[in-house]
Amino acid sequence: MIETTRLTDGWVLRTTIPADDAPDGAAAWRLPASVPSVVHTVLLDHGLIPDPYAGQNEDTQHWIGRSEWEYATTFEHDGARHRPTELGFEGLDTVAVIRLNGVDLAHTFNQHRSYTVDITDHVKAGINTLALIFKDVRAHAELVRAEAGEQPNENPEPFQYVRKSACNFGWDWGPNLVTAGPWKPVSIRRYTTARFQSVRPSITTRVKPAQVGTTPTHGSARVEVNVDLLRAPGIHSGLPIELALTVGVNGTTRTVPIIPDSISATVVLELDEVELWWPHDLGAQPLSRLAVSLQMGHQTLDTWSKDVGFRDFELKTDRDENGTAFVFAVNGIDIFVKGANWIPDDCFPSRITEDRLRERISQAIGANMNLLRVWGGGVYESDDFYDLCDRMGILVWQDFLFACAGYPEDGLLYDEVAGEVRDNVVRLMSHPSLVIWNGNNECIWGYEDWNWKAQLDGRGWGWRYYAELLPDLIAGLDPTRPYWPGSPYSGNPELHPNDPQHGTVHIWDVWNQEDYLDYAQWNARFVSEFGFQGPPNWSTLARTLEPADLDLDAPAFLNHQKAQDGTTKLQRGLAAHLPDPADFVDWHFLTQVNQARAVRFGIEHFRAGSPVCAGSIVWQLNDCWPVTSWAAVDGYGQLKPLWYAIRDAYRPRLATVQQRGSELVVVLVNDTADPWRGTLSLELISTDAATDVTAQRLKVMASHLYDFDVEARATADISLPNDVGRSDFPLTEVLVIRGEGIGPGDRILHFHAEDKDRLTEPARVAASAVKTHDGVAVTVTAHTVVRDLVLQADRMDPGATVSEQCISLLPGESHTFRVTTSTIEQDAEELERWTLHPVLQGVGLTASGIHAHEG
Repeated sequence: MIETTRLTDGWVLRTTIPADDAPDGAAAWRLPASVPSVVHTVLLDHGLIPDPYAGQNEDTQHWIGRSEWEYATTFEHDGARHRPTELGFEGLDTVAVIRLNGVDLAHTFNQHRSYTVDITDHVKAGINTLALIFKDVRAHAELVRAEAGEQPNENPEPFQYVRKSACNFGWDWGPNLVTAGPWKPVSIRRYTTARFQSVRPSITTRVKPAQVGTTPTHGSARVEVNVDLLRAPGIHSGLPIELALTVGVNGTTRTVPIIPDSISATVVLELDEVELWWPHDLGAQPLSRLAVSLQMGHQTLDTWSKDVGFRDFELKTDRDENGTAFVFAVNGIDIFVKGANWIPDDCFPSRITEDRLRERISQAIGANMNLLRVWGGGVYESDDFYDLCDRMGILVWQDFLFACAGYPEDGLLYDEVAGEVRDNVVRLMSHPSLVIWNGNNECIWGYEDWNWKAQLDGRGWGWRYYAELLPDLIAGLDPTRPYWPGSPYSGNPELHPNDPQHGTVHIWDVWNQEDYLDYAQWNARFVSEFGFQGPPNWSTLARTLEPADLDLDAPAFLNHQKAQDGTTKLQRGLAAHLPDPADFVDWHFLTQVNQARAVRFGIEHFRAGSPVCAGSIVWQLNDCWPVTSWAAVDGYGQLKPLWYAIRDAYRPRLATVQQRGSELVVVLVNDTADPWRGTLSLELISTDAATDVTAQRLKVMASHLYDFDVEARATADISLPNDVGRSDFPLTEVLVIRGEGIGPGDRILHFHAEDKDRLTEPARVAASAVKTHDGVAVTVTAHTVVRDLVLQADRMDPGATVSEQCISLLPGESHTFRVTTSTIEQDAEELERWTLHPVLQGVGLTASGIHAHEG
């Protein structure tokens, strides 16, 4: 049996070659450390650097990534060599020397690979010293650049010349905090005779037909397990060694003998009856333990086990009258992908816990998402991430790690890519949640549209990876799972890679140049990136910046806006729709609301285009630090108003008002397995001007009732007659649509004018708060039309959660925000604060517009 010991404690960190701008005395540091970690986290633990996420501290810490560092520890060994001894490194970041007892045994050049070093002939009896020396990764990347030639890259950092997380060098939402260290576990292990080198389970599921109108629940499966063995060199030489491989799952077990001296074996199991695994919005997530063991007689030499699920997945890319489809089918059912892009949840992944990942994935599920795309500029995520997606029913789209640049195709880098892909495909292929491998992020698009061709002058830029190496490796290692060359990509190198009629598209002209209403011009087959920026929640800003830095021109605030001309683009997007902000508080609220509106508009348009459009993957779910960005969940885990807008736009049944030519239509989208039947009430309502003492009066100008019947997983359009679909008085008229299940509160509102034009006087509401068993309930009653009411509960308690956000009310309507918080006090003054500006905000609502409920 294998004996494994993790080398977690007892490490000492020091800098062997400090950068020129390192702090005085850094060369003398000898810092106790644990593993996994990186240099930044050790320095933080010892109080030697301030929080790099606060203020402008990022700019003072570049010396860390430009220094050389050593992690060192000791371990004991009995000196016996009859059993091989190995060091296992699950992840080294990045250019490292592995040194044992003063002898260099290996050099590593890839953050994304695992490494095994046989130390049998180098270990000694007694105390052994292990040192890991982490070199300046930029210096290594510059050497590769000099040898391979210049490759296109908008980022001045040389990230494409080294196999390391690209966003670690800074991105348009992330800081430049170049890390180094053993970011995954280090262990010492000993084995007898032989061990597994790799275990590759390939599962093919055949879905059993279900009754008409029901979702299938069972199928049969073929489980093929391929193993590669490492035999102990020179041990038992000349003696016959009879090894056997046993595989078991769901009560079915098979043992096969391994051919003498063979280093591979295969076992196939046929399962007649299995429960189907589904994404959470379609069914259950049953998992079964797949156990594999290597035996020599009655002795077990090695074991491997993972939870697996049984599901069929097909990527449909047929040509049709609209172009080239890109449709996900799970267990024979075509689905609309409602997803988000995922980036590393921290700049220092070694401190991301399973609980933190569970919280993020729960937030994705809470927003009605069914897929996360692991983006190609980050890392292959931890085992915990994929395990949680398996258990919680989130589909995973996995990018290979190439992003937004040209990559050298030859030499050391090519070999490193091949090794990295083998490692991670084998590590991840057992997960039922993982449904697609994707070659890169925006590299094919960049080659076509970003002026790369002249710079390259015929040199390779990465196509060899995406068109040859990656698909060949996938076909050999993981043949049951589809591969797609890139995102965006049209499925054919003869087509433009970002052609909306074919395959996948990224929509970034909206954020960069156009108004968000231009999403309506994109009739795409599958949108794998789009998004709009907004600042983090207020408590996140307050935790990150000093009060004086809560200013659009403050250098510290601008350091937390990494997008090119980001503040200007936010202002341009705001000016088209909302009134000018009065101050920073107002700007913060309005830009968060505008972000929510923009993304909601895009999602609803794409879903209304179903089945031609088959997916929407928002950029992005999460942040790695506190920053103004496209995320729905900010860098400290706070739910921005965008999260609530996505939750509503991704609801299983959706009613949305869309412009089709010269007319308005209501599109009903039914993503459920059951027909959707009901009645729509449509009213064009006019509001009189408000007075100081009475609420606005409402007058019904026209009304209609429509019965509807939408089939399961289908859409239906209802054209609106002119008397409700058009308005002669757009500043004062509102279209009100009511119907069971069509939206929050069973009604949606459509305004015929932008708020910047519609608001001629401040909004007015009455508000009150009462204590509840788990927090507080804040009830707001509108005296005028008020749009996008937001309760910024995190101003009162950063740990508070709110039931809804972005609530719009007509005069006389009320809504109760339910807040979960543990810090609410009982006294009336504390309760009243929940009803006051700026905790309670709405478009056109000022402090003087909020009044207490009478009685």
